[in-house]
Amino acid sequence: MKLVYAIVRNDNEDDVVSQLTQHRYSVTRLSTTGGFLRKGNTTLMIGAEDEKVDEVISLIKQECGQHQKLTVNMPYISGTSMVNYATMPMNVEVGGATIFVINVEHYEKI
Repeated sequence: MKLVYAIVRNDNEDDVVSQLTQHRYSVTRLSTTGGFLRKGNTTLMIGAEDEKVDEVISLIKQECGQHQKLTVNMPYISGTSMVNYATMPMNVEVGGATIFVINVEHYEKI
C-alpha cells in the first residue's frame, strides 16, 4: 500500500479530484500555500495499492499540464521605498504537480 501526496494548483484541483474519484480512488484534500508565486495550492492525499500508483500519477498528469503565465511578482515592501521599486513582468511555468509516494505500514478503514 502507498500514500500518494500530490500538490496541485487550486485551478486544477477539481479536475484532478473528479478524475481520481471516477476511477474509484479516495481522495483527501488539504488547502496549502507555497511556491514561487505564493498562490493557493491543494495537497491531495490518495491511498493506492502498489500496482495502482502509476495509474494515479497518470491521472494527475492528465489534468495538471504545465503552461507559461505572464506575471508581475510584487515584493513584500511598503511605504516610500515602494515608489522606487521597478517591477518587470516575467514568464513562469505554472501548472504541473509535485508528487510524493510513501510506503504505508498499516492501513485500516473503519
